Amino acid sequence: MYNQLIQLVVKQLSQRFKRWEKDTIALQQKQFKSLINGGKHTQFGLQHNFSGIKSYADFCQNVPIRDYSYFEPFVNRIIKGEKDVLWPGKPIYFAKTSGTTSGAKYIPITKESMPNHINSARNALLMYIYKTGKTQFINGKYIFISGSPELDKVGGILSGRLSGIVNHHVPWYVKINQLPSYATNCIDDWERKLDAVVNETIAQKMTLISGIPPWVEMYFERILRVSGRETIGEAFPHFSLYVHGGVNFKPYEQRFRQLIGRDIDFQETFPASEGFFAFQDEFPSQGLLLIPDSGIFYEFVPADRFDEPNPPRVPLEGVEVGVNYALVVSTNAGLWAYSIGDTVRFVSKNPYRLVVTGRLKHFTSAFGEHVIAEEVETALDEVCNRFGAQISEFTVAPLINNPDGAPCHEWFVEFSKAPQDMALFQISLDEAMQQRNPYYKDLVKGKILQPLILQSLPKGAFVRYMKSVGKLGGQNKVPHLKNDRSIADELTKYL
Repeated sequence: MYNQLIQLVVKQLSQRFKRWEKDTIALQQKQFKSLINGGKHTQFGLQHNFSGIKSYADFCQNVPIRDYSYFEPFVNRIIKGEKDVLWPGKPIYFAKTSGTTSGAKYIPITKESMPNHINSARNALLMYIYKTGKTQFINGKYIFISGSPELDKVGGILSGRLSGIVNHHVPWYVKINQLPSYATNCIDDWERKLDAVVNETIAQKMTLISGIPPWVEMYFERILRVSGRETIGEAFPHFSLYVHGGVNFKPYEQRFRQLIGRDIDFQETFPASEGFFAFQDEFPSQGLLLIPDSGIFYEFVPADRFDEPNPPRVPLEGVEVGVNYALVVSTNAGLWAYSIGDTVRFVSKNPYRLVVTGRLKHFTSAFGEHVIAEEVETALDEVCNRFGAQISEFTVAPLINNPDGAPCHEWFVEFSKAPQDMALFQISLDEAMQQRNPYYKDLVKGKILQPLILQSLPKGAFVRYMKSVGKLGGQNKVPHLKNDRSIADELTKYL
C-alpha cells in the first residue's frame, strides 16, 4: 500500500519533472514576475522602485548584487518587530548560519519559501524513483544526520540551523521511518550524539542514509567498530541509497565505496540556507538539474569578474557551458540579487545541469593563480584513483614564507589509505594541478612558485581541529581552500 502511494505521487509529479527539462526559461520568467509583484509593496520593494521594474534589465538597474552585510539592517528591523520589510508579513523562521569570516547570519524563511526546502528534498527522492524505478529504500529506515531541531526565538521568530528547522516539517510518510529520534538529534555534543545515533540505528533495517560526507564517514567507522562487521554493506544489508550535498563528493567517493563494500546508488543535492537549488536527476550523471519553479530566480556572474564595481550578470538563458559563475538569487523569502557565495559551472543547457565548483571566498590566489576548489578536488581525486589512495579530509593554503625555498601551496591531507610512494604522489598531484590551472603552471615553470608540499596528517587530525574551533559535526564543513594560513597554522600542531 505504501509503495503504491509513493508510485502515485511520482506519477503525479512526472509532468512537472518534464517541464523542468523542457520549459526551464519560461518557468524562470514566471518566477521573476511573481517575485517582483510579491515584493513591490515591501520596504525593500518601495526603496528599489519595484513598481517600475518591467524587465530583467530594469531589475539589474534598480537592484545591485549584495551579500548579507547589506541585508543585515533589514533583518534587524524584522527582529525588532517590523513587518513587510523584505517580503510581505514576517518570516516564520530564521535559518541561523555562521560564516567563516563573519558572525551569525539570520536568513529569513517565509511561509511561501518553506515549501522550497521541504518539497525539493522530497522531490529529489521522488525523481530518483521516477528515473530508476527503484523503490526498495522505501520499506526501511532512513537516517538524516543533521543539526539540532531545538529552536530559539529571535525577535519572537523561531531560529535555528536549517536542517533542524526542516526536521519539524518532514512529511509523515518519511517521519514514520526516520532516525535518529528527536531526543538524539537534540544532543549538542557531536561525539555523544554520534554514539547515540549508532545505538539507535545499528540493529535497524537501514536503507537510506543522508548527510555531509566527512560526518557520515565517522558514523560508518563507528558502526563498523561497534558491530564488528567488515563493511557497511554487511552491517546494513538493505542499505541502497546515500544522499549527500554540501561538499564535492569526489574526493570522498573511493573511501565510501571501500567502507560500504558493495555497489549502491549515490544522489547529490545542492541545498543551502537561502534555498534548495538543484539535485541529481540521472544515475549516473554529470551535473545537477536546476529547480526552476520553486520561488527562486537565478542570476549568474562570471566568478573572475565578481569583484568588479559593476560586474556583468545574466539570467539563466544567458549562461554558457564551462564558465565558472557566482550564483546570485532572488527568493520569496525576501532575498534580492543576493550573492550566496557559491560558484557553479553549467555542464548542460538542455536541460540546465550544473556542478558546484566552490566558494567565492574559498580560493588560493596569493600569487595571482586563483586556484578554485573544483581544481584541487578533481586533481586530488584523479591522483588518489591512480595510486589507490583514499582521503578522509584535506585543505590547501599558500606558504609564502617558506623556510626551505620559494613560496608554494601547502596541502594538508588526512589519508584513510595512504599511497605507498608519497613522494611520487606529491609530484603527480602537482602535475595534475598544473594541468587544471594554467596560471599555476606558469608560476611553477617560471620558478615563482616551487611545486606543492604535501603534509600527511595523522588520523583524526581534522576532527580534533574542528572540535577546537567549536565546529565538530552537524553541517559544518572544512574549507578545501583558503587564501590565508588561518586553518593551516592550526593544523601544523597535529603534524
